This record gives sequence, structure tokens and C-alpha cells, in this order.
Amino acid sequence: MSEWRDRWLSLVEKARELASSEPESPRLTEVLEEIKAIYVRAVVGGELRRAKRWLSIFRRLEDEVSSVLGVKGVMKPKEFKSFVQDPELHLRKKLFIYVHDLARGRLSVEEFESKASAALKTSLMTNQRSLYQSWVYLALVAILGRRGYRLVYPDDAYIHLERSGRQKSGLIPPNSVLSDGFHAVSLFIEAPRPLGWEDSRDLSRIWSLYVALRPDMLAYGGRVLNIVRLEDPSSPILRPDVIIECKELEDWYDRVREVKGPLVKPLTAEEWRHRWLQGLWDGLADVLGVSREEAEERVKERRGVRLRDRQIVVLYKRFYEPKHMILVSRARVPSEVRRELREEGIEVVDGVGFRIGRLEGVADMLEDVAKESESRVDFVELSDEAKALLLKLRAELLSRGLAVSPQKVVEEALRLALSRADELASRIGK
Repeated sequence: MSEWRDRWLSLVEKARELASSEPESPRLTEVLEEIKAIYVRAVVGGELRRAKRWLSIFRRLEDEVSSVLGVKGVMKPKEFKSFVQDPELHLRKKLFIYVHDLARGRLSVEEFESKASAALKTSLMTNQRSLYQSWVYLALVAILGRRGYRLVYPDDAYIHLERSGRQKSGLIPPNSVLSDGFHAVSLFIEAPRPLGWEDSRDLSRIWSLYVALRPDMLAYGGRVLNIVRLEDPSSPILRPDVIIECKELEDWYDRVREVKGPLVKPLTAEEWRHRWLQGLWDGLADVLGVSREEAEERVKERRGVRLRDRQIVVLYKRFYEPKHMILVSRARVPSEVRRELREEGIEVVDGVGFRIGRLEGVADMLEDVAKESESRVDFVELSDEAKALLLKLRAELLSRGLAVSPQKVVEEALRLALSRADELASRIGK
């Protein structure tokens, strides 16, 4: 038996003694914390060390993005924020209930190990996936920032990685809009998500968003503040210009997932609520088509399909039909997989690791769709000097008894400039 396990089992026995004789003692809390710490390091110690290296790189990129774009910081989802702050502590928290049940004899050592190891590995894998996806997103934002783009949405001066509560108003807004002053690109992270609903009519209307395929990132040229298009249930969101899918695992292309997507038929609101009353997972198993014996006969028409991850990437391309579909892989992709994806029109950027320079080409595509969208841009970001000149000109007109809107001032000034284009060109050329 390994040294850590001897020590760990002795602590389990000590915890059970204390739980029986001194259930409120500080000593029990200390022992339980030690049990969690030893177990986390024993089960996922190697992966945790790698995650810490990745997080060090990620934090440096956060600082760079804040500096380049002049923003206050990066807002993260609650779970991911906890992981970024202290990944080991975050994983130990996942064992809170299990370790208390272990100490009180409600779980055997074998039962604890089965449940706890699964919880640790799932949490670590989920957060490492979020970490790499977020790194790719921030890297692209940083590259565009170096090229002169600035954050124009949202106006709180934060880069948002989270989407919590953003759909309550019935819209799906972007995580960010970046502009160089005229061209703009709107970026969405895991955006097709459900909207709020109250009755069966609402639920039926927005059902397509519950089962919409959800790529890692969507990008649109121009300032696109809402991508919901419920008038077309088969494609409930605006067709993206670019889809970016991120893969952090070395063998991602052989991984298998079950996909429901647009195959699921809508439930009534009453049926939905009934299933939630049966329990969260029983309800979601039925609604989302997760395999459960007691639900199989009732959801035959809603079964999904099991696909390899590389097939899911192709499905995203065929379903959304973006102008550009890009797969960013941390590791190298085998030539046959790369060829298979490229034959489907998917651009593969592999062997990226955490090198920002490898994403310059992806940023080029984002900038291209930003420039192609001039007819869709409904704003021009003015510099501080331009704003000052506009206010000064408007004040001059007001002194002459002409109360006009800033928009009218700009329109007439541009018309006057157009009539004197030669003189304008001469001034600009100096």
C-alpha cells in the first residue's frame, strides 16, 4: 500500500472517531481538510501541476489584455473564477459533502473513492477546457487590441467571459464588441442559450434555443447586439460570420459525445415543470435526452446520436454555414484528421499551445469580417478630439440660433467636406 494511502486511511479512522465523539470540534475540521488535501494531490496531482502552469500563462494574458485595451479587468463565471484563484482549493471544495459522509460512515472508503475521484476529474477537465477556450478568446482580443481595436461594448470597461443572466431580457447579446473606430467585430462565447419563458406558448417559441448546437465562439462583422431569430425555429440565431472551436486535449478528435441538437421535440411548460418536480437530473435527462432507464420509453423520439468530436465540428459547420469555420487545437492534429476537416472547409490551426503568435491568422479573419461589414455598421466611434470638435461646432451653431442635434451637425459637416474633397485630402495628407 502506498505511503499516502496509509496516512490517508489513518486520517479517515481519526475523522470517524472525532465525528462520533466530538462532531463540532475544530480538530475534526482540520482532519477533514487534510483528508481532502491528500486525496486531491494523490488522485489528480500531476494534472493539477499542469493546470497551475496553464493558469500562470492565463493570468499573464489577463494583465496584457487589461493593459492593451485599457479595461478594468476580466469577469469570469463563478466556477471558473474559483478555479483560477486557487485550483487546488477549488477541487478540495468539490469533496465537501463526500468527506463529511465518509467521516460519518454514510459512505464506505470504496464508495467515497468512486464518487470523489469522478468529481475531481470532471471538475478538472471542465475547468481546463474553459481555461483554454478563455485563453484563445483573450489572445484574439489582445491581438486586435494591438491593432488598434478598442472595447465599445459592454460599456462597463470589463472583458466578460461569463454569460450569466444575459438572456433574461429575451436577447442574446455579445460578450464584447471591438472597434477600430469604424469597423467592428462582435464576439460571443457559447452564446446560443435559452431565454426566459413563462408558459407553454413561450416555451414552444424558444425551445430551439434549449437544443441549439453551441460552438465555443461565434463572431459577426459589425456591431451585432442580439443574435436571436426565433421566426426561424430551424435556425434560431443569426448566421455567424466566423465560428471558432477550441480543443485543449491531445486526443480530442477521438472523444465521443452524445448530441441532441435540433432533433429534440418541444415539451409543454406543464410537462417541463412536472419533470423538474421529479428532480433536477430526472427532468433534464428526459428533456435533454440523457439516457435513463425509467425515461427511455417516453423519449424514444428524442434520442440523440453519439458522435466523435471531429464529427461534431463538421456538424457545426454544416448547421450554421459560417463564412469561416476555424478549429484551434493546443496540440498537433494528425494529418488524416486535419485533411478530413479541411475537406469540409474547416480551417485547422493546430500545435498552438499557448503561443499568441499562432493566432494571428485567426485574428486576420476576424478583422476581414469586420471590414466587410461596413454597410451593417450603425456607429462610428469618435476620438476624444473629434468629440471635442463636434461639441465646439455645435456650440458655434447654437450661438447663431441653430439648435440642431449632434447627428445633424455631423451629417451636414460630412456633406460640406464631400463638396470640398480636394481640400480635405490635402489637409489629411499633410
